Amino acid sequence: MKRREFITLLGGAAARPITARAQQPAKRPLSMLLSERRGIALLAATTRLPAVYGYREHVDDGGLISYGVDLRACFRRGAYYVQKILNGVAPGDLPIEFPTKLELVINLKTAKALGLIVPPTLLARADEVIE
Repeated sequence: MKRREFITLLGGAAARPITARAQQPAKRPLSMLLSERRGIALLAATTRLPAVYGYREHVDDGGLISYGVDLRACFRRGAYYVQKILNGVAPGDLPIEFPTKLELVINLKTAKALGLIVPPTLLARADEVIE
């Protein structure tokens, strides 16, 4: 699928919740959407829909809020496993790990553009606030 077709498809999907009077659609943390994060953030801003994302990269590129794993930390941990396997440890002998820390990132610039006031209690809990 070409980039333009993908964004057009997203635009059509974004129009449906508006007609159904949705107030806050949640964006699922799908890695296939990560490469189109700028377009998704622009689409959310254009339709004035606040959106919550699963990866901080969406917020770095204009999204409102993300709550999810730190992808960079996950990749670093994956490299640790690759090193162990290359040094002779059998993959079956390695424990399965899941991320244990989730990070909350808030983009105040986007909140202001959407006319939203982020409660101070939420700001206090955020791991990072982008101003």
